[in-house]
Amino acid sequence: MSHTHSFDDWVRVHGQRTELALDHLLDLANANPARLHEAMRYAAQGGGKRIRPLLVYAAGELSNDSGEEKKSALDSAAVAIECIHAYSLVHDDLPCMDDDDLRRGRPTVHKAYDEATALLVGDALQTRAFEVLANTQCAADMRLAMISALASASGSRGMAGGQAIDLESVGKKLDLAGLKQMHAMKTGALLSCSVQMGGIVAKLNFTQMQHLQSYSKALGLAFQIVDDVLDATADSQTLGKTAGKDAANDKPTYVTLMGLDYAQKAAKDLQEKAIASLESFGAQAQALKDLALLVVNRGK
Repeated sequence: MSHTHSFDDWVRVHGQRTELALDHLLDLANANPARLHEAMRYAAQGGGKRIRPLLVYAAGELSNDSGEEKKSALDSAAVAIECIHAYSLVHDDLPCMDDDDLRRGRPTVHKAYDEATALLVGDALQTRAFEVLANTQCAADMRLAMISALASASGSRGMAGGQAIDLESVGKKLDLAGLKQMHAMKTGALLSCSVQMGGIVAKLNFTQMQHLQSYSKALGLAFQIVDDVLDATADSQTLGKTAGKDAANDKPTYVTLMGLDYAQKAAKDLQEKAIASLESFGAQAQALKDLALLVVNRGK
């Protein structure tokens, strides 16, 4: 079996594991209030690349432990990070934010249901994420570390703060440092948290976590740069969301600020930096290395 095929198999297996965990840990669609629970499932189970759960599982492979506690903790972390990501997309698509009608090739939640339901879906998915982590069958210090990491990455110093900067920057000129900061918070924080939670479950030491932080910081920025490139070059069918939204909304991006060639080279350089950060882990980091390639080669 070729290396490419083995990674394809790894993605398929862990993608299915994510879907099963989501199905198990989300409330049933017919549980009262049924419309809200149905819409939560619509948002969280509506496809997507599942990059964040895959990063959780890949980082979890950096230790040899294969016990039930580790498996349960990784599933909980994968579901929690995907619930936060799904909530952010639901709110991001609302008319008061990016005002989009299409997400993952389907109507956005406020179009499939209504705006009030979409608002509550985001609220409920966010709180469900922390409920899942709090109920994880693992050591208390591991639960607390994961909850703390996710809260920090999701809030005003992370994803929500990055979204605020993004909204404030419409029609304004950000310099490269400002753009990097926005992306590190809006997109990079949750990606980094995915890797961090996997490392927490793997019980990595301080030095190992520092290497993971270097990896995830480079990966997070590369991910957003590729998003900027795809928004400028791909069509809506390929993206699963409305293409050209950033330019139409006069948002600063790597492409508008530095040009397409610079953006593509920057993503490639960051990919190499991310992979180099994993050298000390050897073969156990292969899935993380392959995910870095997957992130930068999206759309190709």
